[in-house]
Amino acid sequence: MGDKFNSWKVLMITSLGVLLVMMNMSTLNVALPSITTHFQATSLEASWILLSYMLFNTVFILVFGKVADLFGRKKLYIIGIASFTIFSFLCGYATDVGMLIVLRALQGISGALVITNTTPMIVSAFKAEKLSSALGINVVVSSIAQLIGPVVGGYFTYMFNWQWVFWFNIPIGVIGTVLAIWMLPKNVVKHSKITFDYYGSLLILAGLGGLIYGISSSSELGWTHISVIAGIAIFILLAIVFYFVERKAKMPVVNFALFRQQTFSMANMTTFLNSLARSSVVLLMALFFQIVYGANAFQAGLWVLPMTGGTVVASLMIGRLSSYIRTRMLTTAGLFISTIGMSLLALNMNVESSFTALMIGQFLIGFGSGIFMTPNTQLIMMSVPSHSTGVANGLRSMLQNMGGVLSTALALMIVVSAVPDDLKGAVYAGAAANVSVNRLVFITSGFQLAFIITTMITLGAAFAAFWTREPTSQEKAVEVEEKRDVA
Repeated sequence: MGDKFNSWKVLMITSLGVLLVMMNMSTLNVALPSITTHFQATSLEASWILLSYMLFNTVFILVFGKVADLFGRKKLYIIGIASFTIFSFLCGYATDVGMLIVLRALQGISGALVITNTTPMIVSAFKAEKLSSALGINVVVSSIAQLIGPVVGGYFTYMFNWQWVFWFNIPIGVIGTVLAIWMLPKNVVKHSKITFDYYGSLLILAGLGGLIYGISSSSELGWTHISVIAGIAIFILLAIVFYFVERKAKMPVVNFALFRQQTFSMANMTTFLNSLARSSVVLLMALFFQIVYGANAFQAGLWVLPMTGGTVVASLMIGRLSSYIRTRMLTTAGLFISTIGMSLLALNMNVESSFTALMIGQFLIGFGSGIFMTPNTQLIMMSVPSHSTGVANGLRSMLQNMGGVLSTALALMIVVSAVPDDLKGAVYAGAAANVSVNRLVFITSGFQLAFIITTMITLGAAFAAFWTREPTSQEKAVEVEEKRDVA
């Protein structure tokens, strides 16, 4: 009885950490105009308030996932949630935009500590018959956090000021830290030597950072500026170095051998493309509603709910649909539904847009993504031997996260690049920009271009999903035998 009670305490505490970290993925999407106006930030600085958190969180999830067993998951989880709380407090007292960007990066690193240790602690705490239910609850908490993030961010920004978008984390973080110290069971620390690909992780951070900097700064500096060229050149050079380093690494971050399997390669490509197109939609719509409709942050947070709501509805239906429809057909249909939603948004990115069409478009994008994600993950897991599923899922998560970071950088670059220089700041200032209707057309054209491109990316992902071949059980058995022979 005591073990059962302790298991649910572990789930409660880790779910609190997931709630805290996942909400902060989206709270700033609606608060960004207020923060930009307060600091009089440039378009490049404003974009990096978002990108610094996403970039460091993505890369350090890879790092901490490998080293947690060496230092102890409980200890690292407590360090993560406590430091996240401290950095949230400091973010509200940032004296300039540069300080805020650095603190956001540190928030991202702290969040990675929480996320990487959550699932393993749940797996260790629950017996097999209860594990699926516990993990399901954890996923639901994550979904709810992403759903309410923009609303929470909008509410605190509108009712108080932008600092409270960070300060509301403090009571949650303090309670989570105290409960973790008090209730989480001690785990056995493995002191054995762990082989870890430090060079690969460093190359991903530097290379991806260079690419994102080059993309995000191009709208302000131009594609021919030395900083932009240098950022992209660093990415290309380090990508080549990364490939050769990973081929020789004992425990590589990316196992390129897995990509020889057609299903694995294509399914992961669609994962990346879907994330590349979809991840920036909430941010773009929140900015659009504030600029064009004059919505306050709280209204904008409410008006972007249909997308996450669509994902939740799809997740409730996907189990039944998968019993009747082939996996590949589900992934293809989901992406085509998202394409229709993207098209609706692209057609209504103007000063006389249909509010109803914008709501329907967001819902369809979320619904289509929800239909796509579960069966696509299943395809990835089916395409590799059972002993490689952990590595395969890690690669899927990495590509999805990288797609999200690049999505934000690309979307903001496209929107800002399409407007005159004197209106670039207005994209981030929201309703505070007070742009006349005549000039508002220039800004809406930037949003329209962004959604035309995301529509094309989503359509490309749909065709890739259609051509993804489902592996047969016979092929799977052969792969397993080949792996055993090699071993």
